[in-house]
Amino acid sequence: MEHDLIIKNGEIIDGTGAKTTHGDIAIDGGVITEIGELSSPQAKEEIDAEGMAVTPGFVDIHTHLDAQIGWDPELRPVSQHGVTTALMGNCGVTFAPCKPEDRELIAHMMQTVEDIPKEAILGGLPWDWEDYGGYLNSIENLDLGINVAGMVGHTAVRYYVMGERSVEEMATDEEIAQMAEIVGVSMDAGAVGFSTNRYPPHVGPDGRSIPGTYAAAKELIEIAKVVGEKKGLMQNVLDFGGEPDFSRQLLKDLAATTKERILFSMAAGPDKGSGKRLCNMIDELCSDGGDITAISMPRSSGFMFGLQSSLPFSGETWDAIRKLDLDGRLSAIRDSETRSKLIKEASSSKESLPYNLVFWLGDGETPNYTAGKESCVASMSKERNIHPSELFLNLSDKSDGKTLFNYRMFNQNLEEAGEMFKSKRIFPGLGDAGAHVSQICDAGWATFVLSHWVRKAGIYSLEEGVRRITSAPARIVGIKDRGLLEVGKKADINIFDPATVSELQPEIVHDFPGGAPRYIQGSKGYKATVVNGKINFLDGEMTGAANGEVLRHVS
Repeated sequence: MEHDLIIKNGEIIDGTGAKTTHGDIAIDGGVITEIGELSSPQAKEEIDAEGMAVTPGFVDIHTHLDAQIGWDPELRPVSQHGVTTALMGNCGVTFAPCKPEDRELIAHMMQTVEDIPKEAILGGLPWDWEDYGGYLNSIENLDLGINVAGMVGHTAVRYYVMGERSVEEMATDEEIAQMAEIVGVSMDAGAVGFSTNRYPPHVGPDGRSIPGTYAAAKELIEIAKVVGEKKGLMQNVLDFGGEPDFSRQLLKDLAATTKERILFSMAAGPDKGSGKRLCNMIDELCSDGGDITAISMPRSSGFMFGLQSSLPFSGETWDAIRKLDLDGRLSAIRDSETRSKLIKEASSSKESLPYNLVFWLGDGETPNYTAGKESCVASMSKERNIHPSELFLNLSDKSDGKTLFNYRMFNQNLEEAGEMFKSKRIFPGLGDAGAHVSQICDAGWATFVLSHWVRKAGIYSLEEGVRRITSAPARIVGIKDRGLLEVGKKADINIFDPATVSELQPEIVHDFPGGAPRYIQGSKGYKATVVNGKINFLDGEMTGAANGEVLRHVS
């Protein structure tokens, strides 16, 4: 028999956490048909995986690719980091349901919450839907590079039912019933669950918190009943700073109501012991048997800047060079008079970042996300006896404007993050792909898990690290035919070198509709990624294969 594709001589890590085995994998019709030592196998295509790990494709459960999918169906850069399935519709903000007259407002909300330009959203998507099923039908017509699944968002549902009243007013019992019905219809049409957001800084175009932020608990409970009946996922962004007791009780109540999977986001604090406290907290949340999982950024994450992107300093001269392209900015900072003005303005400004939390990503092929306090901008500037702005200009000049800096806002203490990730209920993820694209680039989160938490820090074995980014998130989403290397499962597969797999330095491109900027980030160490039996990434390049699918929920 001639197979469609054979991956031979690989170190097979099946996604269950079981020990690695050596062998071959045969694929036919997009499905795994044989695993083991195949004798004299014949195939139309063949990949030699000698010395490589062969794993299930990675599952990214926190993205905002709902808009980008319209103009970049390859969904870079997550598709360059082994992700074969991405979950959209997080944080309560989605494009459906949406009445035709509300399209601009819904697009504008995505811009203010997730930093995706409204013009790109309106121009890059067909907007030929009203309900959530229609949105899935629309993106199904695109040439998808990877698989996607979606949740229906509270903000869109609430505005659809309540209009302008949805922002600050409590819903009536009738309106709550309407919202629950819409969520049920959306899940019948393919949504894998429902997402909601209680984080006040997530605001709409008018500066007020988005619809659903202050919704009563009973509203969420009634919706949770439907999500539970449909055996779906309920994703939450909560305000642990402003209403910690409410947030904890809400998670327990939602879990008790749905008797299904509950997902929320968290981050470790900078203080010693914060990681273990979070482990204890989620254990307590699940003490009544609830199926509650948390995800967090896998590294110290936050605002990224450089000469090629955002400029963090204030002043007339800084404002002037902001209007220039990279070549113009380089010319400006290389002029001694202009350079002196820039340093003087930044030094005298009352506005500044906490430079003890700002780190240079280095000048190597791979970014340094794990540098210690001695490598922060404050320390580096003090050592050289110069202002941080001068350090910024010197390093930018030396790198031809390519060097970048990262302001660590979340998981500032990696040791505490590591303690947190040891929990069986807390997973690295939260790459936020498709959102805040001109500010952050954490889409390589899975690669960082392999390069840092597995290879460098060793908190996971390779087998456990793979499980945490494959079968475990697949279970949370409710995907039953992917996330494992088993005969009969869909052939979503990665082949990579565990010793070298790494992220490359981020860079700014202007490939959004209208030329809006975004960060992208390549990878190294990946031999190939297979999506539904077709090779979509090979030796560092996308192949152009468009074999992704819209994965619809089945109750």
